[in-house]
Amino acid sequence: MDQSTSVHLRESSPDLSVGTRIDLDDVVKQYVIGDTTVTALTDVNLHVDETAFVVVLGPSGSGKTTLLNMIGLLDTPTGGRVALNGRDMTGASRGAQFALRRHTVSFIFQTFNLFPGLTALENVQFGAEVAGRGSAAEVARAELARVGLADRMRHFPHQLSGGEQQRVAIARALATDNPILLADEPTGELDFGTGVQILELLQQQAEAGKTVLVVTHNRELSRVADRVIELSSGRIVSDGPPSGGKCRTADLHW
Repeated sequence: MDQSTSVHLRESSPDLSVGTRIDLDDVVKQYVIGDTTVTALTDVNLHVDETAFVVVLGPSGSGKTTLLNMIGLLDTPTGGRVALNGRDMTGASRGAQFALRRHTVSFIFQTFNLFPGLTALENVQFGAEVAGRGSAAEVARAELARVGLADRMRHFPHQLSGGEQQRVAIARALATDNPILLADEPTGELDFGTGVQILELLQQQAEAGKTVLVVTHNRELSRVADRVIELSSGRIVSDGPPSGGKCRTADLHW
């Protein structure tokens, strides 16, 4: 099924033009493992032009994380086109991709990607500094407090639980204040109560004018989305509002 794709981002840096947009057209992604070719994405055309809370839903191996990496310019397609603000970025240098990405996209990785030699505060401060935010230390403290880690700022990642590390990763992404936020299973390591808290934080980001895309296999999370994009075997099989309508986070259970 062909779906249409583009992500409109608001300006966040003097280096970027108003109306910055990412387009994915007929995107294919294949990986060669020995003598085997694995197709992760097939003919993906996706268009996201609203500031909204979007859930990308699908089982393990459906291509969700690969799709997120394409949108965030962390990976390049085997076929098709990825463009930013009308410029084809498919063959752009890593430096050019990084220069655009650092001011437009923030990531919450499933594997956290924290620096083991930095404290929670320093990890979050690093994110704010890379994005060019002023008063990075103050921003980092505020974001860690928002995710409930005000008393764990001086701890190193190995001193934190998996859920706490996930919250540090989320705080780091929020500290960049970039206009698009990509989250790969952001509640995967969290208990239900903390997971709901994080979902509410992400919803607030969308309400503040950001485009938030959350990748998950948890269908329950899609109930609070403005839009649900479902993948199966590397293809978009449905795209629209959640079945049964959008609900409140208070109505979730898992």
